[in-house]
Amino acid sequence: MSLPVAILAGGLATRMRPLTERIPKALIEVAGQPFAAHQLELLKRHGFDRVVFCVGYLGEMVQEALGDGGRWGMQVSYVSDGDKLLGTGGALRKALPLLGEAFLVLYGDAYLDCDYRGIETAFLKSGKLGLMTVFRNANTWGQSNVFFQNRQIIRYDKHHPTPEMQHIDYGVEALKAEVFEKYLPGTVLDLSTVLKDLVRRSELAAVEVTQRFYEVGSPDGLRETHDYLKSRNSSGLSGHTSSLSENC
Repeated sequence: MSLPVAILAGGLATRMRPLTERIPKALIEVAGQPFAAHQLELLKRHGFDRVVFCVGYLGEMVQEALGDGGRWGMQVSYVSDGDKLLGTGGALRKALPLLGEAFLVLYGDAYLDCDYRGIETAFLKSGKLGLMTVFRNANTWGQSNVFFQNRQIIRYDKHHPTPEMQHIDYGVEALKAEVFEKYLPGTVLDLSTVLKDLVRRSELAAVEVTQRFYEVGSPDGLRETHDYLKSRNSSGLSGHTSSLSENC
């Protein structure tokens, strides 16, 4: 039985305005359907059937569009930030009652063709509190933010990059619920803060992914993702699964 998957879909998506003034980023049409539908189809192909969307801005539209997940043969639930956006970490903290003791995490604007079951297995084998997937980016698609050496994360910092950082946080994490015990419920918390803390405690395992990521968080990213999904769907492919290099 697979772990549940949390999808972080509560941001304001300011980089995608005016497109996201009336719809949330998760519902931007990409290759003929809402982006979130592509994410659900991808997870279903990899054997995952329990998803919790952490929503905020225009979150009721996401729930109305996707429903309970029945059309994909999945169980889809929703947790809303409420009146105050809680940040990616705060949203996960609030969703813990639906996620259970351990879960995977995806960003709501990322399409990631990778070996999800391999990532899940690596996490469970590691005995660590968390796992981060990394990709050797070399600042090609966004700013590299991970110093990854000898299959270990030496340093992770989204705001203070250094020359030795050649990898980027790929966008699939795995976490145990107990990670959030030290953070007060209802407080604003970024997931990057949680991950940095795990690095300091030597509690963050790592898996290196070799297939580039796609995203709809920027106009250029949206165009690339549209072209990728349209090309893949028209060729009848079920998706590329990249190989993994793990440190457990």
